[in-house]
Amino acid sequence: MTSPASGASSAADLPDYAPIPRSALGPALNDQRYYVGRVERNLYWVTDGVYQSAFLTTPDGVVLFDAPPSIGNNLRLAVDEITAANGVTNRVTHLVYSHHHADHAGAASLFDGDVVRIGHEETKRLLVRDNDPTRPAPEVTFADTYTLEVGGERVELAWHGPNHSPDNIYIHFPGHDTLMFIDVVNAGWVPIYNVNLSEDVPGYMGAPAIALDYPWTHFICGHLGRLATRDDVTVHQQYIADIEASAREALATVDPIPFYMRYGENAWAGVKANLDTVTERAAAPIVAKYTGVLAAADIEIFTYTTTFQIMQSLRLDTGLGVSRPVNP
Repeated sequence: MTSPASGASSAADLPDYAPIPRSALGPALNDQRYYVGRVERNLYWVTDGVYQSAFLTTPDGVVLFDAPPSIGNNLRLAVDEITAANGVTNRVTHLVYSHHHADHAGAASLFDGDVVRIGHEETKRLLVRDNDPTRPAPEVTFADTYTLEVGGERVELAWHGPNHSPDNIYIHFPGHDTLMFIDVVNAGWVPIYNVNLSEDVPGYMGAPAIALDYPWTHFICGHLGRLATRDDVTVHQQYIADIEASAREALATVDPIPFYMRYGENAWAGVKANLDTVTERAAAPIVAKYTGVLAAADIEIFTYTTTFQIMQSLRLDTGLGVSRPVNP
């Protein structure tokens, strides 16, 4: 299942949704349409209400973490605002990529000159492949872990396997009680289509437990208008666990035979009818449970497509319901 066209011909045709829980919203944006705030000490985060970035100010320069194009030049304004207020240099000396996706890295080319770009070795491979001038490939790469030390500050970068993307890394600020990990948990919100458009479903599902193994209080998740907490990660885990349990139940109880008998030689029609029925049965109780708990839970296509992906992963990655001989 993928995102379909809405079919709406005008704003008047668009559907209404449940009110957004106030807990899902962050601080108001300024007149330039961004917000910059202190996370802890000299670590700051920036948001436009949809995307997030972060930066660390030091006596030797500024370290930037991700450069979403939706924030764009406002990253420069945010850095200038904070460094001027604190009397430190505004020169960006390092840029760390969380992963290669353009929506989190597409403003990287705004910071040129002597900027040292750092990322996972797979990030470099993918950026070289993509050949996008807005996302220069990192010069410094690592396979498993890398310690970045700038101006007396330390940041630990680690890759624990594929999840949202093959190269998505964990960025730990041990001196700032903070973890930055992008595109898995959305603070106070459900994932969008297809488990946040993630490429490795088992990796995505297991990633929050890895994040919680780190010591931190503040969590920079990459999207929407506020920082996350440990409770946010736990609620996200429960949402995904509920989907998995519901998908298992639906796979066990929906009999596929009538769908294939109905459509006969049109095998793909039988597949569609069967898997759509399983998905709908699994997703409906999740939508009902989390509406009012997680923002956008009542945008059913989000939970339905995420349920479809998890259900398919159960079938294809674990063999649930398919790992038996058809003709014993």
